[in-house]
Amino acid sequence: MTAVPDSPAVLTSFDLDRAWDVHPQVAVRPEPFGALLYHFGTRRLSFLKDPTLLGVVTTLSDHPSARAALAASGADVPQQRRLARALATLASTDMITARTEASS
Repeated sequence: MTAVPDSPAVLTSFDLDRAWDVHPQVAVRPEPFGALLYHFGTRRLSFLKDPTLLGVVTTLSDHPSARAALAASGADVPQQRRLARALATLASTDMITARTEASS
């Protein structure tokens, strides 16, 4: 199992060692190109065109951290770095949210 190397850009905006989930107000709709994420609270729409990213997002709740979800995806280290940046973007737009003890 390879680890995602920490990079300053990812660490400043996204904690890979926290547990994350898809936000409760977000619907994930599979599409031929990947998936649509729609946030009912903010009315934001995100497109996931990478099947590996979709797999990571939909299995976040199965893992103790984002880093563990990335490692379980089977992606190599450069892919994991790219996926971590994508997760950071999804977190910044509230599509995914840090898991609290109550939601674990």
